[in-house]
Amino acid sequence: MGVDAAYEGMCECQILDHDADIYASWLKEYQVHGSVYGVIPAKRLVHKPLGEWSTEEIRVEGDHITVTVNGQVIVDGNIRKACKGHNVAPDGSNENPYTVDHRNHPGMFNKTGYISFCGHGEGLKIRNVRILDLDK
Repeated sequence: MGVDAAYEGMCECQILDHDADIYASWLKEYQVHGSVYGVIPAKRLVHKPLGEWSTEEIRVEGDHITVTVNGQVIVDGNIRKACKGHNVAPDGSNENPYTVDHRNHPGMFNKTGYISFCGHGEGLKIRNVRILDLDK
């Protein structure tokens, strides 16, 4: 709440049409749909045509994250292993050699927090959201 979820939150799982013209000139590999933003790049998928619904499951068990879109696993990784345990730069600088985006992610190892849906503008529709607490 009130912070940049990509860095202060446990993870930001990217939801966007990475093939849209608006992203063509600047989108990085760690920003494609399904990526654990800046930490674990997703396998690039081909989206369904505009107007067709997709299904997505984001499963977080401790430090392990799996993202499945339309039955295809596009992320299957451990955030702690991905950054070799360094969510922030060991030397205290803002340049973190252990993350794909070379940024600090101080909230990456959070065990509690919020779930939010953030966007870059108009056009995203989400339905039938279900959240299951795996600890219960």
